[in-house]
Order: sequence, then structure tokens, then C-alpha cells
Amino acid sequence: MNTKETNIADAWSTTLPKLLPELEALYTDLHAHPELSMQEQRTAGIAATRLRQAGFEVTAGVGGTGVVGLLRNGDGPTVMLRADMDALPVAEATGLPYASKATTKDKDGHTVPVMHACGHDMHVTWLIGAGTLLAQARGHWSGTVMAVFQPAEETGTGAQAMIDDGLFKRFPKPDVVLGQHVMVGVAGTISGRAGVITSAGDSLQIRLFGRGAHGSMPQASIDPVVMAAATVLRLQTIVSRELAATEAAVVTIGALQAGTKENVIPDEALIKLNVRTFDEGVRKRVLAAITRIVNAEAAASGAPKPPEITPLDSYALVVNDADANQKVGDAFRRHFAEGRVEKTVPTSASEDFGCFGAEWKVPSVFWFVGCTDPETYAKAKAAGRLNDLPTNHNARFAPVLEPTLRTGVETLVVATRAWLAAK
Repeated sequence: MNTKETNIADAWSTTLPKLLPELEALYTDLHAHPELSMQEQRTAGIAATRLRQAGFEVTAGVGGTGVVGLLRNGDGPTVMLRADMDALPVAEATGLPYASKATTKDKDGHTVPVMHACGHDMHVTWLIGAGTLLAQARGHWSGTVMAVFQPAEETGTGAQAMIDDGLFKRFPKPDVVLGQHVMVGVAGTISGRAGVITSAGDSLQIRLFGRGAHGSMPQASIDPVVMAAATVLRLQTIVSRELAATEAAVVTIGALQAGTKENVIPDEALIKLNVRTFDEGVRKRVLAAITRIVNAEAAASGAPKPPEITPLDSYALVVNDADANQKVGDAFRRHFAEGRVEKTVPTSASEDFGCFGAEWKVPSVFWFVGCTDPETYAKAKAAGRLNDLPTNHNARFAPVLEPTLRTGVETLVVATRAWLAAK
């Protein structure tokens, strides 16, 4: 460990254990009070208050509910740290004493359950903890820490909303953008990689048009249910028959909706699908194939008009800068015990984190922090049943508090101090 790191580590090594009970209480409170995308008023208010208490200059309402905190501490690099805040319309089934019982209205006016099924409550807690520790250690570093609490990651709109609201004009340009995500894996481990780390994600809605009729007279119809079924089957051939074995993609049909009664052939059918890819060329080919197949199946069925294909959300690839990733990884390996820092493969999950570095044209680094009980993970791995563990977005997804909480605070501090100037 170098002198700069030793000094800062000494400054907060005794403070962090004292802070952890407070952070645990904060986390359980956030978990019990989740908020959907662009509804994160309570969460944003808590983040803003905690940053002000730590000495940050705080601007709220950026991109809707986003919060930006600046901790200016003399000359030196500017390091941006990002945490997303939103939850999902999922009914929690963890059985935890602090489980969410919340419901709310979604953007369409429907009453839905709400749960932090992706772990963004942990992200918020991590960043508040790291910001507090960095503020307390100001005597050991110089530069600027920029803490960004982002709304609406789950809809892929939050990062861009903050950018569109003048994020790059109203705040200093960072030298590096850092982010992390809680993920299934042994709690206390950290994993990352240079290059692509999360996939591109594209969601589409397809509306197919037919001609309704009585179920006893199918000859009078153009059946959109059959049209939709043929379309779904054909879409699955994109990956199996149009991509090479060395190329990767996922095409998932998440919703297929048509009709209201068993003896009524409806006029329309609706398909909602999601695509994940790891290469921009593959992404373009898959999306083009979807358009071709959907239109061809409609034409083959004699549809009265072409289908409507509507984009729902889109996530770009998250790509870690090689040099910046090496710098952060080296800092992790110096700080954490051997075996806790691992190299991962690209994940098919998607993130809008990459928007910040891409728009600012600065390096960015994104990594994962494991959150699964080590014994539980080891048993599942030994039995070849890792896929049975509740993943992010599952109603039973529940990070173990320790060492997950402590590790995520440490990683942010360690990664930040690798960039800040020493005093």
C-alpha cells in the first residue's frame, strides 16, 4: 500500500466500524420504503440531507429527482461516484423484518407493489457511507468528489435525464466516473474487467393487426394469435440460426397478450420483447432481424396493415477503460485480502451508467460487489445449482448485510483515493 493510501486508510479505518450501525439502519429504512423510477422523492431527500451533513454542496432535482453533491477540497482531480435510486414493481417475498409492503401508482395509473429487487437501496447506502468517510478524511487528500444519485436506471432514462438537465454544464467535468452494482456472488468479493462489462439492452413492443371473428368461424378472421405465435417461434431462430457460435445474444419474449374470451378471435395481439447483445454490430443485426421477421410473418398471415414496432427502452454497452480499470483494480488488490478481487466475464444485465463517461468523454469503471451468503453460495455451486439462487429482480432477492454493506463502502473509498491527489 502506498503512503497516500495508508494515510487515508488510517483516517477512516476506525471510523467505518462506528458508522456501520448507522448505515445498516439507513439501508433497512430505504429497503422498506422503495420508490419507482422518477418517483424517488423520499430517497433523494435522504441522500441530499446526508450529503449536506457531511459538508457537500448539494443540488437537488437534477433530471427530475437526481441529486448531485460536490465536495471541493483544493486542487486535484475530480472523481464522480454514481448510485442509482429506483426500485421495481415487484411484490417482495423475502420474509425479511424490513421487507417492503409498499404499493404505488405506476406511470399508467395502475396500482403496483414496489420492491428494491435490484439492490439500488444498497447502492445509495454505499455512496452515502463513502461520501461521509471521504469528507472526514479531507486532511489527507485534495481534489473534488462528485456524488451523483441517479433516478430511473430501471427504465434506462435516468442518466440521460440528468445529462439533458445540464449535468455537464452545471458541474465540473470529472477525470473519471466510477460505479458499482450489488450482484449474486460471494458476499465481500469484488469483480470487474476491462472492456465490455454489461450488455446493450433493447426492449420493443410489437402490435400485430388481424381481423376478429367468432371462434366457430375462423375462416372469417385473420387470427393475430396465430400470427403472434408464429412470430414468437421465428424470433427464437435469430440467435440459433443467424448468429455464429462465437457471437452472443439473448432474445426474450416477456409478454404476449391477446383477446378476452375463448370463443372470440381478437383484432390485435401484443408482444413485448427484450434483446441483450455484447457487440454493436451484433446488436444492429439482431434488431434488423426482428423487424424483418415481424413484418414478414404479418405479411404471410395477410394482416390488414403492417405491425407497429415501438422502442420501449434502450441501454448502451458499458465499457470499462483499460487503463482506468487497471488503476482501480490495482488499488483493490492492495487493499483487500487475496482472493477477494476477481476478474469477471461480461454480464447480460444492462445499465445506463455508461452514458456519463461516453457523454463526458472521460474514462469510466464499473464493477460488481457480491452479496450472497458465502455458505449458501458454496453449497449451490457444489450442487451445480447456482441458477437456483434468487437473482436481481427476483422477489426473493436479498443481499446479506455483512460483509456486503462494508465492502461496498470500502470499494468506493479505495477506488476514489486511487485518483485523488495526496496532501
